[in-house]
Amino acid sequence: MRALFFGTPEFAVPSLQALAEIAEVVGVVCQPDRPAGRGNVVTAPPVKVCAEALGLSVTQPTKLRDGTFAAWVREQNVDVALVVAYGRILPLDVLSGPRLGCVNVHASLLPKLRGAAPITWAVVRGETETGVTLMKMDVGMDTGDILEKFATEISPEETAGELSARLAAIGALAVRKGLPKFERGEYTAVAQDHAQATLAPILKKEDGRIDFTVPARRVHDHVRGMSPWPGAFTRRGDKIIKVHETRVSDVSRTDKKPGEVLIADKARVLVACDPGAIELVRVQLEGKKPVDGSSWAMGRGVAEGDVLGS
Repeated sequence: MRALFFGTPEFAVPSLQALAEIAEVVGVVCQPDRPAGRGNVVTAPPVKVCAEALGLSVTQPTKLRDGTFAAWVREQNVDVALVVAYGRILPLDVLSGPRLGCVNVHASLLPKLRGAAPITWAVVRGETETGVTLMKMDVGMDTGDILEKFATEISPEETAGELSARLAAIGALAVRKGLPKFERGEYTAVAQDHAQATLAPILKKEDGRIDFTVPARRVHDHVRGMSPWPGAFTRRGDKIIKVHETRVSDVSRTDKKPGEVLIADKARVLVACDPGAIELVRVQLEGKKPVDGSSWAMGRGVAEGDVLGS
């Protein structure tokens, strides 16, 4: 089987490695190198780093819709293209370039959570199950026919980063198991029920803002879902407080306003929600290292009666 691979972030690396085990990978396509980190150093995406380590040819097109790239895809004379978190919607002339078209590894159980950030939104929305869908691609955004689903439970304490690592491994398993079946014509593709579709839009930094006017469990899900990026945060006055870890309290009701600090002592920092309360287990002030909530309180960074998020 001759194949192309489209992918960019760390999530796609295990799938590329799996594809290299079962197919002749004639080319790897990823997004261009971009500035990253505090120093804005131009950095190669993880898929490019992996591809070069495997001795594979890498292409990083800036334009997909002028026909030039589609012609390049056709020239590769491949059976299939595998697409994993590439980050751009492929036009029809690219999708139809491989003999059998393009297959996508998507990190949700479609039609739920179509879009750019399915892992984060699964956690934020309190989902208890997710997985990977192997899908025959069409011109829509994650709307193609389903080949196979690989489900897994989401732990109530699992962060989006932890879940992403697990789903990346499941994605690699889907590639090893499913792509040869697809190439042999052994799948009966099933159309998605579009009426059941939900969306997982691209993340913005502002999405990390904590809303204490919701139940404590939803606050907890938000914090773990926003880890590691964009990161959950709140404010105390004019200072931004990053919240890295929380714990749902056994306090079920309080007469305090949402965001008000109920307890701030050497044991814990507890904040009112609506209803319930949330413990801020690990926080980080701007320009500082993360600390546990009790250290924050004992350092007089927060006090009972303060209102966060105002």
